[in-house]
Amino acid sequence: MAGRLDGKVAWVTGAGSGIGRAAAVALAAEGAKVALTGRRTAPLEETAAMIGGGPFVAAADLTDAAQVATARDAVLAAFGRLDIVVSNAGLNAPERRWAVLTPATISALVDGNLKAPAYVAQAALPALRASQGIIVHIASWAGRFIGHVSGPTYVAAKHGLVALSHTLNMEECGHGVRSTVIEPGEVNTPIMDLRPVKLPPEVRARMLQPEDVAAAVLFAVTMPPHACINEILISPTANRGYLAEMARAAQG
Repeated sequence: MAGRLDGKVAWVTGAGSGIGRAAAVALAAEGAKVALTGRRTAPLEETAAMIGGGPFVAAADLTDAAQVATARDAVLAAFGRLDIVVSNAGLNAPERRWAVLTPATISALVDGNLKAPAYVAQAALPALRASQGIIVHIASWAGRFIGHVSGPTYVAAKHGLVALSHTLNMEECGHGVRSTVIEPGEVNTPIMDLRPVKLPPEVRARMLQPEDVAAAVLFAVTMPPHACINEILISPTANRGYLAEMARAAQG
C-alpha cells in the first residue's frame, strides 16, 4: 500500500528521543526516506533500528553552523533531495528564574532553542526551494504564551522561534516553501526530567505524548502544496495551567 510520503526525503533533528523520534517513525511509516540528526550517535541508531529499512544517521551539534552544513550535505549526498525538515532539537535547564540564571545557561538555551533552528532553516532552504518543500519547527506553548514554568530564557527563545517560522513564510512562500510551527503544551518527553519539581508518572500520563505531536507533524506535511499550516497550538485536554487558573478563580 502506498504511503502518503512515498518518494519524499525527510530530515529530522533531535531524532534520538521524544518528539523527534516519534516524528521520524511516523514519517517513515508513511513512506518517507528519513535522515536522523542529533548530538549523539547511539540514540539516533536506536531510532533507526525502530524504523528499519535504511534511515540515514548524521550526528551533529546543531549549535555549530558548520556542523549543521556538514550534516545537510551528508543528507543530500545520501538521498539527492530534501522535501521535509522537522526542526525539533531543543533543550531546557533546571535554572528557571532570573535569580539563579547564569550567563552560561542563557547562552546554552538561546543557542539550542533559537540559533540551532535558525542554522537548520538557513542550511535547508536551498534544497527546500528546489523541492518546494516544508519545514516544521517544534516550538512550545511557551512560544505563544508567557508564563513562569519554562523559565524566561526558554520562553524568549521559543517566542523567537515562532517569529522565525512566520518570517520564512513571508519571504519564501513565493518559492513554494512552507513553514509550520507547532506549539505543544506539556509533552511527556525526557526534557520533563529537568523540571525543578519532579512530576509523578500519573501526571505525565495525562500530558501530550510524543506520538500526538508527531501526528500534528504528519498533518502539516501531508497537506497539498497550495495549503500552508502556519501554526498548530496543541495542549493536553487536562491543561494544568488552565486547571490551576480555574482553581485560583474559584477561591476568589
